[in-house]
Amino acid sequence: MRIASLLPSATEIVCAVGGQAELVGVSHECDFPAGVEKLPVLTRTRETLPRASGEIHRAVLEILRDALTVYELDLPKLRETRPEVIVTQDLCDVCAVSLDDVRKALAELARADVEIVSLKPTLLGDVWEDVRRVGRALRRASRGEAVAAELERRVAAIGAQAMRLPHRPSVLTIEWLDPVMIGGTWMPELVTHAGGTPLVTQPGQHAPTLDLAQLSALDPEVVLIKPCGFDLARTSAELELLRTQLPWSRWPAVEAGRVFVADGNAFFNRSGPRLVESLEILAACVQPAEFGEFARRHAASVRRVDADLVLAPAF
Repeated sequence: MRIASLLPSATEIVCAVGGQAELVGVSHECDFPAGVEKLPVLTRTRETLPRASGEIHRAVLEILRDALTVYELDLPKLRETRPEVIVTQDLCDVCAVSLDDVRKALAELARADVEIVSLKPTLLGDVWEDVRRVGRALRRASRGEAVAAELERRVAAIGAQAMRLPHRPSVLTIEWLDPVMIGGTWMPELVTHAGGTPLVTQPGQHAPTLDLAQLSALDPEVVLIKPCGFDLARTSAELELLRTQLPWSRWPAVEAGRVFVADGNAFFNRSGPRLVESLEILAACVQPAEFGEFARRHAASVRRVDADLVLAPAF
């Protein structure tokens, strides 16, 4: 079977269910597991995006305002790779090529024989069901079921361990810094499983944008900053935004030294198998005394930010 994946989380799911050797093309952002970055790239940004959070946000709004999409398919490459199955998404217009564009491309190529598997997860349960769906589409139903069941088991075990703890600190997760967007979809579930109490959003809710006055009304005990698509180095370059975009001088989490920056490219924002590792990182930040093993395991993926915006080891 010839498989094309048009977003990083889909690529991770395809590989998790045993389809890596059959991938014939991926998106320009696919980088895990090792080896997929060597495959033909089937997507690209419509125009070069800037580096800074605020500039990226404004550029994306302008593109969408012109009724354009942020990403586009490389039609010659799609024709050349001849996929039989395309795994894509229908959740976020700024995350990957749109489902409509995939359909239009296949119509232009006269490829009515291609099966499209479109993912639209908003809850953890949706992600695990997507693993099963991809497994079935790739004729690996039993492998997909086994992988999904193991992911569910690991999440449940962490949640059960956290349930025994007497204090569940309030937790705010931030997935963009300019403007400030609060983690939604599966993030409140991850916070709860990690032993915390999620602020602002409910499970399945899309990320809301909060202004400084709204943020000032919150008193988070733990803050996790993990901008979508930004690794630690890229987020570290924008730490000065914490002073201007957040009520930095008054949040309890800042005074207590419980503000963390995590790799938002590899974890938290990809709706795939590594959401379990994301939960482990979050559990170590929220309940460090209980989840010391996770702290040691993921030390390279998260940092603590002190009141002076200096990064230090998280644990």
